[in-house]
Amino acid sequence: MTERYVLAVDQGTTSTRAIVFDRGGRLVAVRQREHRQFFPRPGWVEHDPEEIWANTQLTAAQVLRDVAGRPGRVVALGIANQRETTVVWERATGRPVLRALVWQDTRTGPLVEELSARPDAAIVRERAGMEIAGYFAGPRLRWVLDAVPRARERAEQGELLFGTMESWLIWNLTGGPDGGVHVTDVTNASRTLLMDVRTCAWDPDLLDFFGVPAAMLPEIRPSIGVLGTATALPVPVPIGGALGDQQAALFGQTCFSPGEAKCTYGTGSFLLQNTGTELVHSAHGLISTVAYQLAGEPAHYALEGSIAVTGALVQWLRDGLGLIGSAPEVETLARTVDDNGGCYIVPAFSGLLAPHWQGEARGLVAGLTSYVTKGHLARAVLEATGWQTRDVVRAMDADSGLHLSALRVDGGMTTNNLLMQFLADVLDTPVVRPMVGETVSLGAGYAAGLAVGMWSDTGALRGNWHRSAQWSPRPQRAAELDAEYAAWERAVRLSIAWGDRHFR
Repeated sequence: MTERYVLAVDQGTTSTRAIVFDRGGRLVAVRQREHRQFFPRPGWVEHDPEEIWANTQLTAAQVLRDVAGRPGRVVALGIANQRETTVVWERATGRPVLRALVWQDTRTGPLVEELSARPDAAIVRERAGMEIAGYFAGPRLRWVLDAVPRARERAEQGELLFGTMESWLIWNLTGGPDGGVHVTDVTNASRTLLMDVRTCAWDPDLLDFFGVPAAMLPEIRPSIGVLGTATALPVPVPIGGALGDQQAALFGQTCFSPGEAKCTYGTGSFLLQNTGTELVHSAHGLISTVAYQLAGEPAHYALEGSIAVTGALVQWLRDGLGLIGSAPEVETLARTVDDNGGCYIVPAFSGLLAPHWQGEARGLVAGLTSYVTKGHLARAVLEATGWQTRDVVRAMDADSGLHLSALRVDGGMTTNNLLMQFLADVLDTPVVRPMVGETVSLGAGYAAGLAVGMWSDTGALRGNWHRSAQWSPRPQRAAELDAEYAAWERAVRLSIAWGDRHFR
């Protein structure tokens, strides 16, 4: 039987990767290319959509050439993308009206305050499943419509199109101005605040609330199912699926049953727990979101805890303070001491996300004494990721009632053994790392393969998951960590108070 492969495009915050996987979920070939980051003003973060499109074409073409001599063929393409990043472009030419507004961008703060103060603001949480926040794509789209001359008029006339990054790529892959397919999947649509999370359709009342013309929106489709044909590649390939990157990681980690959860540790960290086909509304600061949907089946939902700064804190220790020369050195430095020396770092560089949602909070270092060394600071940097994860898991347990029996982890920070053991201890839960670390890309590949019958169902994917490492909690540390967690909570309250105008 001829071997079949799937191509996954992982369009991330800093780079675009194209990876080919075989039927066993093994990586066959990979290509990657970084794109520029633009910071035109404090708090503004932008990408060039045309550069990202060019990088997608290049890396996909390269990886297809890499496997061309193998005894098999690529049967489908899946896309995973940085979520909430907002692109608006001209239907006739394909030119963006401005650079993409990245999910980290905070320019919509004043707009969010204005919208949140409206008497009908409760409709957003009720319908979209999430609070109004600048983190999501809807406020960014509204900002574009208000800020770009004639954008609203042109959008109402159908001249402008909106999409998150997968929409932009699918439109270009399938022809662009010459018949490109304008679609999004339910996971990305759920990150806009414009979709009714129960019906998985654009909600007219939400569109009216945010002032968004329906004519510019893509068609919402299931995550797994053929979306079109990528004719812009050297070999035309069916596009079999699209998922927001964190939902793709959940899918790649084969977390298909209620209660199963994963956390991706990168620049920020994102913990998702599958809650099944029933939507669970959070009462503790989490996001109720779509996990995935197979064509012809109900949507599966998840609770999500989004943490803005985890790996970025290690980068700050390296680039901002110069205390380490490379990210892996943080573990070596942290191991020079036995504890944090009473020091806690709250990395609220641009506010706190889940479960606090305090955009005005600011980062701080608490508990400094002359005893504290750079080793203690390094340990506090790593522990900040553990404490933030515990905040999210406590909220998740309270919301879902589904006990976390194990946490599957992926991302660059999972190579840090000290951090992984600390996570197991503070969560009192086993932490498990899979053999294949590229779970975002793998999830996109799985989605594509399911759509064209390369795998029969999600059950067939579970056999591909293999454990690489596991860290078990140490019960003897429980009382000590409970006391330290109380100190962390005090530090968080100080961080929130620092941004309070009345406090200042």
